[in-house]
Amino acid sequence: MKNIEVEFTFRTPARRTGGGTKKRIEPEPTIARITRLVALAIKIEDMVGRGELRDFADVARLGHVTRARLTQIMNLLNLAPDIQGQILIPAQGQVLPAERQLRHVASCVEWAKQRRMWKRVTQKMPAG
Repeated sequence: MKNIEVEFTFRTPARRTGGGTKKRIEPEPTIARITRLVALAIKIEDMVGRGELRDFADVARLGHVTRARLTQIMNLLNLAPDIQGQILIPAQGQVLPAERQLRHVASCVEWAKQRRMWKRVTQKMPAG
């Protein structure tokens, strides 16, 4: 799997300039929540693997989430690599399913079956 860099941008409210004119800020393209969660899971796994964080219980404590919730997020790494790729870099206009819809896909150990389940879930999604 190729390396993917995810950059987060925080927008600040537009400030008024001297002459009473308003500066217009163009909206940034939004990143789907599932994309952020998969990227987060990859980052957490890397940090634990390198010893920056002791274990997943440590991550949950530092992130102020339950260990059960962290497990749900980390289980996204059980998705087939090509499915993870489609989530991390979705096709133009593709609407991605919610994490809740993917939990049962990630719980399946067979990647071929995951791909069939992924196809069914994404076919039900409205066009973007």
